[in-house]
Amino acid sequence: MAPRSWSVQDAKNRFSEVVEAARRAPQTVTKHGKPAAVLIGVAEYDRLRRLERARAPSFADLLLAMPQDDGEFPRGKLRMRDLKL
Repeated sequence: MAPRSWSVQDAKNRFSEVVEAARRAPQTVTKHGKPAAVLIGVAEYDRLRRLERARAPSFADLLLAMPQDDGEFPRGKLRMRDLKL
């Protein structure tokens, strides 16, 4: 079955049908004729989450990707504060 577009009102009135259709293919919900949301089945959502996690770098990868500059940082040119003791 091809993806379908539903108005918000139709989606509210036929919510069970929209959910069943979303299990087969993503369903677009429109508001004032413009796409507002997409309803997808749980299996598709889980697949997308796994894909996202597989592509996301680990914390260790991020740390190892940091530039190595031997700890040399340019020192800002700041005027020392006058302290009156």
